[in-house]
Amino acid sequence: MLQPEQIQVIRDSQYESITAKALVNSQLQVIYDNKWFNIWVPKEYGGAEYSFEQGLNLLEELAYHDGALAWTITLCSGANMFAGFIEPSKAKEVFSTAKVCFGGSGRTAGKAIWKDGSFEITGMWSFATGAPHLSHFTLNAPVYDGDIPRHDADGKPVVYSFFVPRDYVLVHYDWNTFGLECTASHSFSLDNVKVDAANAFILSPSKRYYDSPLYRIPFMTFAELTLLVNYMGMYKRFLDLTEKYFFEKSKDPFWADKYSKSRFQLLDSLQQNFAHHRAVVNEIADMVNVLSAAGTVSAEDPFLAEISKQFKDIVESIRNAVTILMPLLGIQAAQVDQELNIVFRNLFTATQHSLLNIRDIE
Repeated sequence: MLQPEQIQVIRDSQYESITAKALVNSQLQVIYDNKWFNIWVPKEYGGAEYSFEQGLNLLEELAYHDGALAWTITLCSGANMFAGFIEPSKAKEVFSTAKVCFGGSGRTAGKAIWKDGSFEITGMWSFATGAPHLSHFTLNAPVYDGDIPRHDADGKPVVYSFFVPRDYVLVHYDWNTFGLECTASHSFSLDNVKVDAANAFILSPSKRYYDSPLYRIPFMTFAELTLLVNYMGMYKRFLDLTEKYFFEKSKDPFWADKYSKSRFQLLDSLQQNFAHHRAVVNEIADMVNVLSAAGTVSAEDPFLAEISKQFKDIVESIRNAVTILMPLLGIQAAQVDQELNIVFRNLFTATQHSLLNIRDIE
């Protein structure tokens, strides 16, 4: 889906963004020009309104060329997808700006006190991907009426999602990881910030304002699949770089005689496994498309539980494969400016995301 000139910008800017620990102007410009932060936003609001399949394919291809850039686009476009759950007149107002970019935390923290027709929000949230260029920060907070926590009809605490313009947010520059550096996923806080009721929403298909198949997909399933294709794109690049390294090493007769057969057999088995997993993801995405086109997908649908299981199995398989391959790639793979090392760092930093953090021992 990418044009050669776009790929060139992505490739040329990668190391600069690592050094800057943020996306740089050349990357942001190509993102804005192609509406990559807005791939899930309705055309009516100025977005690109990709189909689910189109969006997944784009995110995987971007991740193949630069996993950290793609990670940022995945998380920020996923947050911009909230446009479908915001009251339409407000959504049109917010997304009329070409550089609008949502991002924030999916965890519930702080508190939102309902007072005189608006919310007063206080709290701190972690890991707002793309913090330096976000126009709005998103967060989840429990709702209070004065000092009293609000509960629903079932007695459960009421939690709303909010989007807050960056001018009201304090960013804490605490992202200092060994991979995905340019995602700049810093923490942020609010201190008694007044937020309009129109900036609150509920991220549930039943609460959507814009009706399209995309907004009928439960957000957890959407998040799992968009993160998974990102992870798979990075892994595909790692496999290709490994193959290139093995071919270069096989020019050495000693290495070729001692290692070539076993190393290429290992790589071939991993490539076949990847192809199988990619086919599985295609089948899953097709089924999600069919179900969402037919109507709202229930979060209790057993099919979604099966997606989560497949998701975890694929993530664990990739993580284990990278762990097996990395020690076979020589000192070159340990050099921080080499692409093998960059992709390795990105893959293992990504595994610390709550959805990708698959543990062998609970």
